[in-house]
Amino acid sequence: MAQLLKDYQVVEEHWSIVDEQAESLPCGNLLLSVSQRQQFASQLKQQDGKVGIWLDGNAEIEEIVESLLDLPLIAIKFPKFVDGRGFSLARLLRERYQYTGELRAIGGIIRDQLYLLRRCGFNAFQFAEGVDLSEAAKSLDDFSEAYQVATDQTIPLFRRR
Repeated sequence: MAQLLKDYQVVEEHWSIVDEQAESLPCGNLLLSVSQRQQFASQLKQQDGKVGIWLDGNAEIEEIVESLLDLPLIAIKFPKFVDGRGFSLARLLRERYQYTGELRAIGGIIRDQLYLLRRCGFNAFQFAEGVDLSEAAKSLDDFSEAYQVATDQTIPLFRRR
């Protein structure tokens, strides 16, 4: 079974990302795109598992954000590690909209980004196969202090001294 890094722990993955060409929903906990959530709206009422959503890092969420806030999982997809738009989307969800569920980074993320991803509000990370998650978890605490404010520290360093 696949694993991911969640809340500093290596855990089993219990969610399935539904293929974009799927014509029906499988059983279990499902991670759907925005368009799939609309397409399968009637089937979701009979779904036996939980339903989460994944968003592209450049998603405009203002019109749909109210329907997202009650979801147990929102995943933000990074097309490649140099695309930082998902960082901004995570901060919006945590700070402006007070999303409290699992916020997962998926797609093109690398270990070097974990510390900053966590500071933006992510608490779960799904890496490509072959990444040693126990080793990657060490990067969550690469730095002992941060100067600027973020979701994990609302007071800047100069005010904390």
